[in-house]
Amino acid sequence: MNAPSLQDGIDRAGSAINLLWKPGVAPWTVPVVQPEYVGWSEEQNAWRSTVALSDLSYHMSDTVIEGPDATKLLSAVSANNYENFAIGQAKQFVPVSYDGNIIVDGILLRESENRYTLTGVPAAQNWVKYHGTTGGYDVEFSTDPDSSVRKDGDPKLFRYQIQGPLALELVERAFGGPLPETKFFHSIVTELAGKPVRALRHGMAGQAGYEFIGDYADHAEVKAALMAAGEPLGLVLVGGLAYFTNGVESGWVPTPTPAIYTDPRLEDYRRSLGLFSYEGQKPLNGSFFSEDIEDYYLSPYDLGYGRSISFNHDFIGREALLAAKDAPRRTKVTLEFDVDDVHRVLGDDPGHTLTYARHRVESEGELVGVTYYTALIGPVGTVLSLALVDAEHATPGTRVEVVWGEHPGAGTAPDADLGFPRIRATVQTSPYDEFARTQYRLNRV
Repeated sequence: MNAPSLQDGIDRAGSAINLLWKPGVAPWTVPVVQPEYVGWSEEQNAWRSTVALSDLSYHMSDTVIEGPDATKLLSAVSANNYENFAIGQAKQFVPVSYDGNIIVDGILLRESENRYTLTGVPAAQNWVKYHGTTGGYDVEFSTDPDSSVRKDGDPKLFRYQIQGPLALELVERAFGGPLPETKFFHSIVTELAGKPVRALRHGMAGQAGYEFIGDYADHAEVKAALMAAGEPLGLVLVGGLAYFTNGVESGWVPTPTPAIYTDPRLEDYRRSLGLFSYEGQKPLNGSFFSEDIEDYYLSPYDLGYGRSISFNHDFIGREALLAAKDAPRRTKVTLEFDVDDVHRVLGDDPGHTLTYARHRVESEGELVGVTYYTALIGPVGTVLSLALVDAEHATPGTRVEVVWGEHPGAGTAPDADLGFPRIRATVQTSPYDEFARTQYRLNRV
């Protein structure tokens, strides 16, 4: 047990929404990594037109799950298919609660028969560790938290991402030739600069690329080799600000609210989490406000993870998720903000617009959706927002309005007219990036 616990915090605040609602909160930024190198827009453009290097070594938590029951445990707490999970393969990890809504996603890499590494925000890792510990599974856990939590010392792993149209050319230059043919989200272990690295076929912004993962003690040598290979190609280092905007174009909602706050069956779980954990401190804000935290929960189907779900095994939330499979739901879209309205509301220089706020999406004054991830995309020339909208408003070209403001929270009606400005927006597809939409996800499992 952790004291004070998440449950203690909810009890003292009176509700989960009272605990988590924090108007005007600044977005979380990458620790350690320089915010900008050559500029927000130029760095965004690099993964579109040339090649970019992002250092992902510091902002994610890693948990190793190892032991004879590792696969058994993971199968019991997630909707993924483990029958076709090859060694060296990675998958979008999809754990759901008893109600079928997502805890939080992550990237699960199978390193060997009985060893996996789960990477991302801590919520999914906490879910796995709790059930592994309380369920009597023969597994061991080792967690390396992100660098905002780690009080001192370096991370255990470095993680460099190379992406963009010239990414594969850079890789060939760095390794002296092409790497062996590797399927999307599969990896091989190789060497770079005389150091062992895992090369994972990947690319967050919808462009071709790799992630190179290895012992942090080797990070400087590997980075130098990648930089040297990329210099003739115009390689651009991506700072901590621009990196967090790439998911808007590739259609990835990064921080769904974990579906853990109200279910009586999860009281012991809430008591196992500290109040100052990710789950106890991840803020909610924006113009969309509800007194009911469950209005912020999302199904994996809302997030586009249907292809990652398998019902060939029993797991927590299976029946609820099965029932939700064909239920009506909102559609994930990209909202393209009207440029004139962006300048009217955000100013002539919108600067580094980046927010995970839940803003109301309206049509003729009626709520039709909610935003989840909004950022200025310099090469596009305007602000884009990932949103979930009602099906009848999801057709590309549909006009909607985004209510731009910060609801004060409890004590004010959720639909009160607070005089917030409206930003006109046009519905576009998600992923917004054409490569991500037509090629990037073809082989995703």
